[in-house]
Amino acid sequence: MTSKTPNNKAVTFSSVPLWEDPAAVLQSGRLGLLCNHVAWHMETDEYLFETLYKRGVLKRVFTPEHGLFGELQDQVKLDDAGPYKDLGFKNCEFVSLYGSQESSLVADPKKLIDLDTLVIELQDVGVRYYTFLSTLRNLFKTLKKENIPLPVWVVDRENPAGPWVEGSPLKPEYESFIGIEGIPHRHGLTIGEMAGYFHAEIEADFPLYIVSWKAGLRCFPWTIAPSPGFPGFFTAAFYSGQCLWEGTNVSEGRGTTRPFEVFGAPWMEESLTGYNQKAGYESWNDPRHPLYDSNAALRWHRFIPIYGKYKNECCFGFQLILRNPNAGYHALLHALRIIRFIRENCEGFSFRPGKYEAGNDKTAIELLAGDPLILDYIKREETEETELRKYFRKNEVEWIEKTRQYRLYEEPLKATALTFHSNNK
Repeated sequence: MTSKTPNNKAVTFSSVPLWEDPAAVLQSGRLGLLCNHVAWHMETDEYLFETLYKRGVLKRVFTPEHGLFGELQDQVKLDDAGPYKDLGFKNCEFVSLYGSQESSLVADPKKLIDLDTLVIELQDVGVRYYTFLSTLRNLFKTLKKENIPLPVWVVDRENPAGPWVEGSPLKPEYESFIGIEGIPHRHGLTIGEMAGYFHAEIEADFPLYIVSWKAGLRCFPWTIAPSPGFPGFFTAAFYSGQCLWEGTNVSEGRGTTRPFEVFGAPWMEESLTGYNQKAGYESWNDPRHPLYDSNAALRWHRFIPIYGKYKNECCFGFQLILRNPNAGYHALLHALRIIRFIRENCEGFSFRPGKYEAGNDKTAIELLAGDPLILDYIKREETEETELRKYFRKNEVEWIEKTRQYRLYEEPLKATALTFHSNNK
């Protein structure tokens, strides 16, 4: 079945699972695989790399950030894939695409030119900060640059963040490994749809096959968490906004069972105790409160991270709780408002200094925000929320129109509902 990408004739959309028709892909013993532990097949009780190895066709396995089993925390580099040698896969090479050197983020062309087929099976989370999209695009760019006609099969998976779109396209000066130019904060596409978009964007001519996520789904989408900081489906509702805490000295909840759903710091309690009484609010969820959002409630909270920021220290903060999971909560704009509030009202607040990610020397908050208007809103207070809301809505609608041709499924993309209380100017 031909894909719905009329401007990209090299892309084919398949409704047949790879494991049901292996002859379509596995015609020789020189197959490469980019995957991690989510590529586990319920029917075979095996990882995809186990199945392919047993068939005698697997030559090389590429691993993204977090490692083959999602065992590594964020930004932990793997320079030598030696830990996987104990799997006993003779004549099969493991190659890390997330090492200490920036060059390690791009596959050596020599590791691709001797392959007959490359299969990719990763779980994206629908937000541009997640590095699997950069790993995928880097591979595509290498194939294009080196003119390697390697057929690529992408096993699609459902987007846990859904078809919602949030934010603005990343500006060129903020591009890094955690942000691709032109991609909004929450993009609304599956990894297969993003593959089609990248293929067209770089004008690639290698064959690209996208296997529908509806084609014999092997396990529930969130039976296996894709990385340590993304434990479940619920994380996707908040990640596009709460990840921005990584650019500050506030814990984003890493080291707890609810990362990106809880946030806080030891010094916040002293600053915020009694705030509501002094300001005349009934609670943190008073509709008049600066932090109020009609789609998410705040529960004040204490937590002790077991790793990451404030390890073994008691943090005061909040847990975000969706009021209506289907209402279209704009996690990004709510998070920006919370960050601005904490910066204004807590003396201990600061932005994280120094270089944060490969490919750009800018700070974490600059790379994550990726937009001067957003940075102005949270740093200088000259931008009002009404301006930011209109700006987001314009860019969200433009992204939806731009990517319409790459959609492979019936559900349309949606601009997240921007509903706020009357106090916001």
